[in-house]
Amino acid sequence: MNKTTFALGAIAAMAISGCVEDSGSMDAPAAGTPAVGSASDLSSFEGARAGQAEGGIRALGYEAIRSDGLTTYWFNRETGACASVTTSDGRYSDVTMLPAEDC
Repeated sequence: MNKTTFALGAIAAMAISGCVEDSGSMDAPAAGTPAVGSASDLSSFEGARAGQAEGGIRALGYEAIRSDGLTTYWFNRETGACASVTTSDGRYSDVTMLPAEDC
């Protein structure tokens, strides 16, 4: 294959890649996005296993800002959302959304 054929093939592939039809539900999470929670609300993580849910919280764009005993404060810089998450017996026993300034 010569360089011209390769270049034309690459250009065609890029043009076609933008033509993907999504027949999925509007409620379905994007690939890599947790099935619960959102970038602005983590309350649905209440009751989740802490070890498994932490990755989901990070995938939504949150970072742990500080801890106070069993409570960790999570902040999403993109949305300005703040949450306090308390762990008890390996699960998130309390998830409370707070004003951004509390983080």
